[in-house]
Amino acid sequence: MRFLLNIIWLIFGGLWLALGYFLAGIICCILIITIPFGIASFRIGVYALWPFGKTVVDKPTAGMGSLIGNIIWFLIAGIWLALTHIVTAVAMAITIIGIPLAVANLKMIPISLMPLGKDIVSTTTRM
Repeated sequence: MRFLLNIIWLIFGGLWLALGYFLAGIICCILIITIPFGIASFRIGVYALWPFGKTVVDKPTAGMGSLIGNIIWFLIAGIWLALTHIVTAVAMAITIIGIPLAVANLKMIPISLMPLGKDIVSTTTRM
């Protein structure tokens, strides 16, 4: 079921969302001081390509630098990204098949607000 939802997600918005995050990552990597934001954008972009079966967890080694970076990110980009995710989720929730996609879009709001000091991990355990 996750595979099917990921394919539907990819077709109906995930690809464009990921491309936007990748473009933001490239722009952020132009200046040395914004490279951490670029890396975070690339990480979110990969998450936006295939979100079902993944979750966001806090990094245990995140410190004061992540907090300061998250405050800067929140003020410059986080608010706008969160609003975009909300609007897109509302549009996706219009149809029944779009409801899981809307939930996945809403699930991306915390990492789009404060991406530094977070890891994206698989929810399935492999043996």
